Amino acid sequence: MPADATAHVRIARPSRDLGAAEQFWISGLGLDVLYQHAADGTPNDHSLLMVGWPGAGWHLELVHDPAATVDPQPTPEDLLVVYLGEPVPASLVERLERHGGKRVPAHNPYWDTWGVTLQDPDGYLLVLSTRDWSNS
Repeated sequence: MPADATAHVRIARPSRDLGAAEQFWISGLGLDVLYQHAADGTPNDHSLLMVGWPGAGWHLELVHDPAATVDPQPTPEDLLVVYLGEPVPASLVERLERHGGKRVPAHNPYWDTWGVTLQDPDGYLLVLSTRDWSNS
């Protein structure tokens, strides 16, 4: 199968604390746990948490290697943007903050104009955009 619009996308990132990440992405944003694995202590075994919305063409994989932790090193331009197509509910921002998120100013002021930027427990940025988007 060639790479085309039907290909599923996985975004993989290291995480310092999968429990904190789960709170933010599941309890905060409302994603579902698609798969979860706890390292069992065998060599090269990693803990991971896959989150997303069922039926979506993407998912986020958060990985933790207890034997050799990789520190997340996000830049101000490492964004996961969710296009809501409507105003960002204050209740959603508050829920994300209660579950480990921190509202921050965007590096690019475009995102402050068109949404809300939150930092997850690993320092990566989630933008909730008031705009909508289509690749068509």
